[in-house]
Amino acid sequence: MSIHLPFNKLSKWQQIAFAAALLERMLPNYQMFSEAEEFGDGQILRNQLDIIWQWLANPKSVKINTEAQFNKLELQIPDPEAFDSFGVFPALDTCMAMSSLWQLIDFKPKAKKSEVVTDDVQAVGRLSENSVSYFVELTILQSLAHDNQDENIEVPPEQINEHPLMQWEKDTQNELFDFLKFAAENKRSCELAKEIVLSEGLSNLGIEIN
Repeated sequence: MSIHLPFNKLSKWQQIAFAAALLERMLPNYQMFSEAEEFGDGQILRNQLDIIWQWLANPKSVKINTEAQFNKLELQIPDPEAFDSFGVFPALDTCMAMSSLWQLIDFKPKAKKSEVVTDDVQAVGRLSENSVSYFVELTILQSLAHDNQDENIEVPPEQINEHPLMQWEKDTQNELFDFLKFAAENKRSCELAKEIVLSEGLSNLGIEIN
C-alpha cells in the first residue's frame, strides 16, 4: 500500500503543517532508540519540531536559521550499520523526515499555490509509511518464525497492507490531509492538526508517547 495524496492542492504552510504533524508520530520512535542505544539526543529533534510549530503559528515574527538547524540535526543521524537493533531504521526515518521538513521550510517557491513543489512533503509521508511497513513486516516474520523453520519466508504485501497499524497510518494521513486542505493558516489549525495525530497517545509504530 502506497499512500498517494494530491499535495499540490495544499499551500506551502499547509504542507509544512502536514509534515510537522506526521513527525509528531515519528519522534517517539527516535527517542526510544536514542535512550536504548545511548546515541543522539531526542530533545534536539523535539526542540526543532517545537520551533517549527512556533513558526507555523507566527510565521511573520518567528525567524529560523535553517542552516544551523540542519547542522544540529546532522549530528543526530544514526548509521544503520553501526547498530544491531531494528530501532535504528525508524530512528533514521525520523531524521530523514526532519531533514525533508527543513528543506521544505527553506525552499522559496516562485510559483503559485497550484505549482508549489511537493517533493519534500511527499518524502515525509513516505518515510512515515515506510517505518510502519517495515515494522509490520518484521512483526509478522517474527510470528511466522515460531511455526516455520524456513528462513526464506516472504510476507505477502496484502498481509502488510491489512495490518491495523498500516490501516491506521493510511487513515491518519488521509484525515490530516482532508483537514489541512481547508484549514486556516493559524495557531488554532496547528493545535487541531496535532490533536488529529496525537489523539491515541501513540507513535505510528504503536509506541506510547510520554
